[in-house]
Amino acid sequence: MNCVEPIRKKEDISNIENFLAKTSKRNRLIFVFGINTGLRVSDILALNICDVKDKQNVIIREKKTGKYKKFPLNNKLQTLIKDYLKDVPQNRLNTPLFLGDKGSRMHRSIVYRFLNEAVDSLKLEIGAVGTHTMRKTFGYHHYKKFNDVALLQRILNHSSPAITLRYIGISQEEIDFSYFNFEL
Repeated sequence: MNCVEPIRKKEDISNIENFLAKTSKRNRLIFVFGINTGLRVSDILALNICDVKDKQNVIIREKKTGKYKKFPLNNKLQTLIKDYLKDVPQNRLNTPLFLGDKGSRMHRSIVYRFLNEAVDSLKLEIGAVGTHTMRKTFGYHHYKKFNDVALLQRILNHSSPAITLRYIGISQEEIDFSYFNFEL
């Protein structure tokens, strides 16, 4: 299995989102959900409509850890969710938020395919891409904005700050930066 990378350039993130917006509201929402919450794709795909419809906060039980997690939905997510669900009948509230082509809960392989299709179509050079790219992208940009590894460690539920930094690719980036900016 390849080690996937975060999407480091905001322009690339925007290009992927715009590409997905043209092809599928569902796929765009999954991508935006992933890069704005840092959830694993298994937790995103496990959501039901009632978990997010008309909500400002979401409470889930993480599939991997079994721990409960509460997080707010930012304005962008609330707007996209409202638009995505505008025509959903009341009797569908306890059904999956994201359905596959056959009407059942969507599988992670579909997310993998549409992410890679977007990156390939846009000819982006961002390294290996997979479903975890969304989570790593969240982590990378959260760290760059707030520079608080302890907070990010808690959000991502990692056991140490070193693991968090390695996970989002910061350690190697900082090493490279130091080499490029050091001369005797």
